Amino acid sequence: MSSEFLLGSIGIGLIYALVSLGVFISFRLLDFPDLTADASFPLGGAICGLCIYIGIDPWIATLLGMFAGCLAGAMTGILYVKLNILQLLSSIIVMIGLYSINLRILGVGPYIMDETSRMAGSPNLSLLDAKTIFSPFIAEDYSNQYIVQPLMALGFVIVFWALLNAFLNTQMGLALRATGTNQRMAKSQGIPTGRVTILGMAISNGLIALGGSLFVQTQGGADITIGVGTIVIGLASIIIGESLFPAKRIWAVMLAVIVGSILYRLFIAFALSNEFLQEIGVGTEDLNLITAILVVLALVVPKQLKKHAKIRGK
Repeated sequence: MSSEFLLGSIGIGLIYALVSLGVFISFRLLDFPDLTADASFPLGGAICGLCIYIGIDPWIATLLGMFAGCLAGAMTGILYVKLNILQLLSSIIVMIGLYSINLRILGVGPYIMDETSRMAGSPNLSLLDAKTIFSPFIAEDYSNQYIVQPLMALGFVIVFWALLNAFLNTQMGLALRATGTNQRMAKSQGIPTGRVTILGMAISNGLIALGGSLFVQTQGGADITIGVGTIVIGLASIIIGESLFPAKRIWAVMLAVIVGSILYRLFIAFALSNEFLQEIGVGTEDLNLITAILVVLALVVPKQLKKHAKIRGK
């Protein structure tokens, strides 16, 4: 495995760490089975890509992509809280609707720039040679690209990890955690569980969309398919992190999730670059199968180790 490939995998792992933190909020803190992630990730990428394509500052474009994800998450929360639609069904409805919206967003760029006379949906949007938030720090020959991108992604992760930790220890953050732990008890204590749920879903999908915004800038284009399996990746990172680094304090749990995301990408990189696995036919098309195996190992191995430790102790 080359150093460029290794650094690239770490960079992608750090970007998906933001996604994992978002999934952690919905699944772990709010106990909300949210599939909106598979649509809010490409939504953030599509909005960010469109803004960059038409000449908007990439930092503003990144924030707009994040804001779009917040709106998507809030819509899922509203369907559940205000319209009494089941949690899972609410997220599926928003996910399905956003697929068409994302296609429209990806297709509107060429129309705005007068490159086509008809406004139609598109499955992708090229950002080759476009200025991104990474551009000012990357050399003309792209020699330091594989160092700059992971470092900047790390900066985003540290900032939002710190912000999340601070928020979750405020009164509103504690109310969010209480709502996920026992909604009925939280409501009896005067916590507005409906508004807290909507807020939590907005934050969750905002982080996921932020990951999408950064992802398209590292890949040189936005694509409708980048959201496929987002929720699986987020859950796998959480499971790996919590299994290998069990913790009780919220800051430590979130840190474990971040490390789990990086390890997940490194495991995937190793599996795809391993010569033996390549010889027996393992390729990129087996990515989801590798993910499933990793999740099973992360769940089973720690339990088996604890079981054997107890047996030896006796």
